[in-house]
Amino acid sequence: MDITKQMYMELGISAELYDYAEKILAGLKPRFEEIDRIAEYNQMKVIKAMQKNRVCEAHFQASTGYGYNDAGRDALEAVYADVFHTEAALVRPQLTCGTHALTVALSANLRPGDELLSPVGKPYDTLEGVIGIGEGEGGHCTGSLREYGIRYRQVDLTPKGEFDYEGIRAAIGDRTHMVTIQRSKGYQTRPTLSVERIGELIRFIRGIKPDVVCMVDNCYGEFVETVEPGDVGADLCVGSLIKNPGGGLAPIGGYIAGRADLISQCAYRLTAPGLGMEVGATLGLNQKFFQGLFLAPTVTAGALKGAIFAASLFGSFGYPVIPNGIEERYDIIQAVTLKSPEALIAFCKGIQAAAPVDSFVDPEPGDMPGYTSQVIMAAGAFVQGSSIELSADGPLREPYTAYFQGGLTWYHAKLGILRAAQELTKIGKCDRDK
Repeated sequence: MDITKQMYMELGISAELYDYAEKILAGLKPRFEEIDRIAEYNQMKVIKAMQKNRVCEAHFQASTGYGYNDAGRDALEAVYADVFHTEAALVRPQLTCGTHALTVALSANLRPGDELLSPVGKPYDTLEGVIGIGEGEGGHCTGSLREYGIRYRQVDLTPKGEFDYEGIRAAIGDRTHMVTIQRSKGYQTRPTLSVERIGELIRFIRGIKPDVVCMVDNCYGEFVETVEPGDVGADLCVGSLIKNPGGGLAPIGGYIAGRADLISQCAYRLTAPGLGMEVGATLGLNQKFFQGLFLAPTVTAGALKGAIFAASLFGSFGYPVIPNGIEERYDIIQAVTLKSPEALIAFCKGIQAAAPVDSFVDPEPGDMPGYTSQVIMAAGAFVQGSSIELSADGPLREPYTAYFQGGLTWYHAKLGILRAAQELTKIGKCDRDK
């Protein structure tokens, strides 16, 4: 028997499932080759930015206290600005997560009486409390934009996932100061937006109101394509370092890249008026931030391969998958609609069982801050909550969809997908005859 197959069997994968999956993988070779070509381009782009900014060993030194004159921090932010083709960037461990980075960008650049518009429907669950929308606690969170007199309006996508251009035109008014565009699907089944489509939307909005600030939530989308939102006119591009751009090495942090004046505003909000970008110790994290960014294109490529394999495998079992196995990819997230709470729990159990960390733990649904439904999360990660590492999660509500993402290597993603399928087989929810 092939020694690789034998090892998968020792890790809980049946010979039947392994052989079935290998047949599916044989047909994915051209897709994987294209992913590798994109990764190669993005790798060169990152190296070019690091060389341009003369990254050196001295930039890895730690700063403490106020963090004055942190040359490594300044160089890192210059590199991010070049990679994302923007005027400036704020890249800090003090940005605790993607939601925090988005909150800083919104709060820094909106004032009482302004209106925030989402032309792509409801944003990710954790932003409901930030904005002050939704039912229950989400609509009444302390410190929300709503508390500060900032209005919110949204225009949903059409049932086919298209922009409602007439609805957007009608929604833009005198008070519309900022537009937020979420690239990824979040806990929804809508399509992820390509950078090209984001550019089309920005151009349409600017044609109605040229001075509106366009912000893109870029989480899960970095390095999936050869272009980023900054290439198509986004004023702000925001993300988390424990997703794609951190390459699995960043233990915390977020980034905001964009127009220099808007980034300056963000820095004043993150630290304090009058201090801005001049303070913020990096505490020895610069080396991990630089090296994580260096690895990010190839790590993202592995996660993309895992997403396509998952779509192809679970789609063959009859589960609705978004995107499907042949559609173009614009983020690393794969949605698999499992149709029952038992199947969702089994899927996440399989992902957890494939982890290098806490593989012996069974994930269970529970309450999570910022979410209105119970959520089940599987993530045996080296960095807590790192969704560039192999993970899966989903809210315990109909239609019981699992959102799979990550994998620091393609091979780990493959194992996790197979273990998830194996757990579904155990409860009679995996029919390979479909």
